[in-house]
Amino acid sequence: MLYEFNIPANARWSQNGVTVAGGNGYGNATNQLYHPEGLFVDDDQTVVITDHRNHRIIQWKNGDTTNGQVVAGGNGQGNGLHQLFRPTDVFIDKETDSLIICDWGNHRVVRWSRRSGTTQGEVLINNIDCYGVAMDEQRYLYVSDWNNDEVRRYHFGEKNGTLVAGGNGYGGGLSQFKQPHYLFVDRQENVYVSDSSNHRVMKWNKGATEGIVVAGGQGEGGALTQLNYPFGVFVDTLGTLYVADKGNQRVMRWPQGEKKQGTVIVGGNGEGAGANQFSYPEGLSFDRHGNLYVADWGNHRAQRFSIEKDL
Repeated sequence: MLYEFNIPANARWSQNGVTVAGGNGYGNATNQLYHPEGLFVDDDQTVVITDHRNHRIIQWKNGDTTNGQVVAGGNGQGNGLHQLFRPTDVFIDKETDSLIICDWGNHRVVRWSRRSGTTQGEVLINNIDCYGVAMDEQRYLYVSDWNNDEVRRYHFGEKNGTLVAGGNGYGGGLSQFKQPHYLFVDRQENVYVSDSSNHRVMKWNKGATEGIVVAGGQGEGGALTQLNYPFGVFVDTLGTLYVADKGNQRVMRWPQGEKKQGTVIVGGNGEGAGANQFSYPEGLSFDRHGNLYVADWGNHRAQRFSIEKDL
């Protein structure tokens, strides 16, 4: 159920990204995005994107970079079951062939079937200031609550959930968050959280009452020891952490146990619209081949960076 991959420790990626979705300015046409945030890549390299300001989830199939297909929402801003309001995160639940969506503006987590003809979703969790959503191998849902500075775990059908990280108020202590955004759950049910306003990524081991700083935590900045409003996070089977370092316009890689500094794998060339640049990257994901996908928020596009084969 988890989407971890074997990425070689010495892996490198092309420094020039290829636009696989959007890139035609902001707008609501099927060839456009408007501030994409979270994204997820399926086994067939279909990319599913939270098209935040268009209040929809849009799917772009591998090889078709001309137009996407709206697969949830797209009926204007609203709180009807056929609508979304500024969604922030999404993943595909293979077992039920459905989309699990953080419907941020509606303070809820919803599920939409991927079957053709689906016109509305169902509410899984209500009254939560969700930003990121993930699932473990036992099919528990994990949701970051950026307003209450905590992460909770839910059975399907459960409304209140169990606190698994944070929940000790807004702050910079090891038991606290300042606006947690995206998260990743590994096979041991450890939770990685982008603690954005603390400019760090935290790892909460299963059952822990405090987190461990695994990236950043040295204040806001652009050094290799620092992060600047981290957003998307991903962890491979080696325990290597990948972070969309939004304010620094780059994606970083932090090997397991290396708390001091990371390396820039793509971006880091200033804000811009070039193939080697970002404008505030947010979501990131990998396909099963190890290619990197990034939601390039300010450029209204999703970029793919191919893994180099001569390893």
